[in-house]
Amino acid sequence: MRGYSTSLGNEESLRLLLIMKFRHLDSISDMKRPYSSCNSTPNIDFTDLTCPHTWYPKARRKHRKIVLHVGPTNSGKTYHALKQLESSHSGMYCGPLRLLAWEVAKRLNKARVPCNLITGQERDEVDGAKHKAVTVEMADVDSNYHCAVIDEIQMLGCKTRGFSFTRALLGIAADELHLCGDAAAVPLIQEILKVTGDEVEVQYYERLSPLVPLKVPLGSFSNVQTGDCIVTFSRHEIYRIKKKIQSDGKHLCSVVYGSLPPETRTRQATLFNDASSECDVLVASDAIGMGLNLNISRIIFSTMKKFDGVETRDLTVSEIKQIAGRAGRYNSNFPIGEVTCLHEDDLPLLHSSLKSPSPTLERAGLFPPFDLMYMYSRLHTKSGFHQILKVAAVIDEFPLGLHEKYLFCISPAQMDDEILSQGLIQFAENYSKKGLVRLREIFTPGTLQVPKTAAGLQELESIHKVLDLYVWLSFRLEDSFPDQELAASQKAICNMLIEEFLEGQGWQKPMLRRLSLRRSSLRSSFS
Repeated sequence: MRGYSTSLGNEESLRLLLIMKFRHLDSISDMKRPYSSCNSTPNIDFTDLTCPHTWYPKARRKHRKIVLHVGPTNSGKTYHALKQLESSHSGMYCGPLRLLAWEVAKRLNKARVPCNLITGQERDEVDGAKHKAVTVEMADVDSNYHCAVIDEIQMLGCKTRGFSFTRALLGIAADELHLCGDAAAVPLIQEILKVTGDEVEVQYYERLSPLVPLKVPLGSFSNVQTGDCIVTFSRHEIYRIKKKIQSDGKHLCSVVYGSLPPETRTRQATLFNDASSECDVLVASDAIGMGLNLNISRIIFSTMKKFDGVETRDLTVSEIKQIAGRAGRYNSNFPIGEVTCLHEDDLPLLHSSLKSPSPTLERAGLFPPFDLMYMYSRLHTKSGFHQILKVAAVIDEFPLGLHEKYLFCISPAQMDDEILSQGLIQFAENYSKKGLVRLREIFTPGTLQVPKTAAGLQELESIHKVLDLYVWLSFRLEDSFPDQELAASQKAICNMLIEEFLEGQGWQKPMLRRLSLRRSSLRSSFS
């Protein structure tokens, strides 16, 4: 997903810094304008980005009670918010991950509160449901609710997804809106809500179980124990460390990282949590920071640096605290958490970060809704779509309507994934030519197989994302992307084959033809 970044400082007049940054473009466009209440203007100017709260009139007609539940990991903040949701007449949960939405829907239905599950790629509806659990991008801003919860609200500062959290914050029309997250987001949220007229209350929480920073590093992987989680920040390192730990025959490892399909991540977490499983050690990326309930005794940072897509840098205070806090989950097998590093020279940064407050957020993502984009295009008829968004350098070449271009541009496709970006462009090209996109035009069912190498695994993960993208588009352009069931079934096969690789059973499907994406024609689209 892509968006602006809005700077909301503590200056005398609040200002918006609108930044549109897309990984497949080198340019960054900055625009600064004062943020104002707009109360003196009776007519809404749809080209004015300084008053985003006016984009959601249904929410503005309510006097919302907003409760911020803030505190560290394992402090019970989300638990208390969900209890309010569970007792409400109608409600909505908005989470950053499908895993979290699944978990909440399961919890509410188990408590006999019928709850629908709605994500970009799924619709699981329950008869009589007045509650829904959604990914934040799917937050409903057109209906009234008694109660709503936005989880991990500090993500409104995320450069790529923050705008979805800002949209939910400003747009959800709920009598009570509960926000869960880091205390670092409180000043920014209070500043944003000054113009909405909402009642704002802040509740602070303390960690329920101790977290003990160790003074001694791990030193060697031969010192790994049951319940340990080794954290690193690349797929290559994850598999290198897994192989190193398993080489002595004492432990088997589960793995969790961001590009694994959500279903596979859940399965790997389940294997690690299961006391009867042989997988007693976890090797993971910072993907463990949210969305998975894990019985971790000790977090071990193999490094305190990560490549963030631009540069290799030290982990931030917020990142260190989010990851370290996963050790010692309340009411788990390991009620006291420990955290250390592989190397002794990394310990000072770990210890100082755990003692420091997270830096206060200064920016929230902002992205105009389609209605505003449409009005702008009507006023600037000679501007191409890429001149409006600074993103659609490729999509704008296709003869598509504004709404279709908008959909392709906000689709869940990272342009730094070669196979996924090719899939997106191929879908857009085929749609522009025929108005109908059959999955078999770029993918032959029955061609998937268990990967033999880490590179093969990475390719299979990308293929899963292409199939996931097709399902996402099928929910929005149903008649034009009719092979939703086929794509979903092939996604399930991807999950199975990835798990076979991770479990290291060496089991192979018969050799079949591989995925065929027209790479040369797609590359030429960028030239």
